Amino acid sequence: MTAALSSETVDVLVVGAGLAGLHTATVLAERGHDVLLAERRPHLAGAIRTTGIFVRKTLDDFPLPPDCLGPPIRRVVLYPPSLRRPVTLDSDRDEYRVGDMAPLYEGAARAAVGAGVRLALGTRYVGRRADIYALDGPAGPTRVRARYVVGADGARSRVARDLALDRNEHLLVGGEEVFEVAGNDGPPAFHCVLDPTLAPGYLAWVVNDGRHAHVGVAGYADRFPDGLRRAVQRFAASAPGLTGTDRPEEVERRGGPIPVGGLLRRISCPRGLLVGDAAGAVSPLTAGGLDPCLRLSALAADVLDDALRAGRATALEHYDGAALRASFRGRLALRRGLAQVRTPAVAAAAFAALRTPVGRAAARRILFGDRSFPDAA
Repeated sequence: MTAALSSETVDVLVVGAGLAGLHTATVLAERGHDVLLAERRPHLAGAIRTTGIFVRKTLDDFPLPPDCLGPPIRRVVLYPPSLRRPVTLDSDRDEYRVGDMAPLYEGAARAAVGAGVRLALGTRYVGRRADIYALDGPAGPTRVRARYVVGADGARSRVARDLALDRNEHLLVGGEEVFEVAGNDGPPAFHCVLDPTLAPGYLAWVVNDGRHAHVGVAGYADRFPDGLRRAVQRFAASAPGLTGTDRPEEVERRGGPIPVGGLLRRISCPRGLLVGDAAGAVSPLTAGGLDPCLRLSALAADVLDDALRAGRATALEHYDGAALRASFRGRLALRRGLAQVRTPAVAAAAFAALRTPVGRAAARRILFGDRSFPDAA
């Protein structure tokens, strides 16, 4: 699927073939625009950075292939640092499913190419001068003239820097181990441990859907006393939710930065725009980014389609992160609160409130509620 590159002109250059970049590129190509999608990885199945948790609203609103999704999860179990007296929350609806991301990416790439996207794998974005973008791929350096560029190149976006747009400043760093499991003693469940000695400023987790287990930790990089990798190893040695499962010798390891400062304010300019992690389109509280990336990408494609058809870059003014950011105020406040949980004693005290009817209701609203990324329309 790799296109042979040479000096050329395109309508839109998309940098980064995660779900945000793939979705944006596919929608634009389906609407008749000439789209080049550059991805530095030579294979989309490699260097996966996301746990792949899809929430109910995403499953309801986007046609994800069922064969790339694990069994539905209706149970979330919340643990204090001691792991004793956890709070179990069950929903009467299917709330989460974990995507098998390698075939999901590859299927989305095939759909993009089928829509007319020119996909250039193993191709690195180098920089910009005016409307000329430098790429470096298997065929060597290439100059591409594009009417617009889309930065879908992750939390530390180089496209954002080159367009002088806002960049993520509030980042967590996360790592996890992924392996197959043979069955499950209980129902599929999402286990979350609030322990600032393991996951400073965030959570440690186990997602076990009976097919795969994801065992991970995330937090602020400067607060891990022995580094992230050691924290993952410590947690994996006593992680809940794995009764009756055997950890294999070889596991898949994933990791990367997670922006949690909320949607950035300035995510577009007359030259282009940002989507996905590059735009900070991640829940500040839960750090979930797959639903926001798809919803914001749909808006990005609409705005770029308008700009291309009208021949006016002023259409990109409607792609306004500041207007959408207002919907994140509550979650940003909760993020600041979670960041201040620095000792096991404070975490244990929080669980005293969580075990009350009011606390359980609040947790259910966060974990099982219908609110997601704000309606971009």
